Amino acid sequence: MERVQHRFTRMIKEVRDKDYLDRLKELNLWTLDERRNSWADLIELLKMYKGFTSVHFESLFTLDCNNKGTRGHLAKLSKPRCQKDVRKYFSRREINRWNALGGETVSSSSINVFKNKPNKIRRTRMG
Repeated sequence: MERVQHRFTRMIKEVRDKDYLDRLKELNLWTLDERRNSWADLIELLKMYKGFTSVHFESLFTLDCNNKGTRGHLAKLSKPRCQKDVRKYFSRREINRWNALGGETVSSSSINVFKNKPNKIRRTRMG
């Protein structure tokens, strides 16, 4: 699939001569890996945080006690110290992205409201 997107972006005359990642940035597209892993993981994390899944948020994540709410949102996560727990792999991978989200995004009233913000979040917070 990534090859299809790679070839498709080459068909656009204005960005044909650029690197693949530059073409994606210019066309405001995500790589398939970004879309599949990063964004899907953040959606699952929000579902756990809001209590929409059977997985308890507290069993995988710990809220940062030192966060005074001066920047971002009040639901910032602390990074686990244990490297051997398999459950922590998912959480460790997305903690920085979650903590970079804005307060209005984390406090979205529904999953659909959260899903409608990916391009804005990507441009402003995720690089």
